[in-house]
Amino acid sequence: MSDLSHLNIKSMRERVSQTEWQTRIDLAACYRLVHHYGMDDLVYNHISARVPGEEGHFLINAYGMTYDEITASSLVKVDFDGNIVQDSGSGYGINRAGFVIHSAVHRGRPDVACVIHTHTPAGMAVSAMECGLQPLTQNAMFFSGVGYHDYEGPAVDLDEQKRLVSDLGSHVAMILRNHGLLAVGATIPEAFITIYWLERACQAQVLAFSSGKALTIPGTDLVETTNARYRPGQRRNIGELEWAGLLRLVDRRYPGFRG
Repeated sequence: MSDLSHLNIKSMRERVSQTEWQTRIDLAACYRLVHHYGMDDLVYNHISARVPGEEGHFLINAYGMTYDEITASSLVKVDFDGNIVQDSGSGYGINRAGFVIHSAVHRGRPDVACVIHTHTPAGMAVSAMECGLQPLTQNAMFFSGVGYHDYEGPAVDLDEQKRLVSDLGSHVAMILRNHGLLAVGATIPEAFITIYWLERACQAQVLAFSSGKALTIPGTDLVETTNARYRPGQRRNIGELEWAGLLRLVDRRYPGFRG
């Protein structure tokens, strides 16, 4: 458990609603899980969650803390214009690119409660492939399609927001060309499972392409049939089955996240 006493983080538990506190716990757990599965990148990248009952507000990481340090109280509340509404006194601000990307998606997609952005080696590798994500594996076939957003440099320009939202469209995932991956969900568990499957699909694609062997690609009908099995009504809601076990994992390995 990380010693964060020097950051003087104040507990937010009695300063926010119960629903926001639960969202903070789940979001902090999500940060720890992204770290646990090797999808973090030092203090960079970001995961955000819409604040329940507060239109135009979302939670995001303090810029300077590693993912295995994130706690429910260390998360920063910001509005869609980038103003800090509430923080815990850690002394850190927020990542400008994090605000630009996440506020764009939260504003443009009211159905989205959580946004996850990563820079993993496999994700960046696939983002540089002209062919994009290929239906080589069952994980990849989970996605009926993904959005693609051309690289425009570090995402600090507000003008890029409209193109980010347009390219994401109604998809649950987007590949940021020459950059990384992005996943969204109606819940935090759903967004995490989505980025996990997208990451695994990218890892498998990179390994398959690097083997130098001839590859088999299922036919269009089979890909569509497989994808249909993952649609609402065909199985449990994404994250519903997995999240309780994942929280137990975080409690065992990173017990400070609820603070």
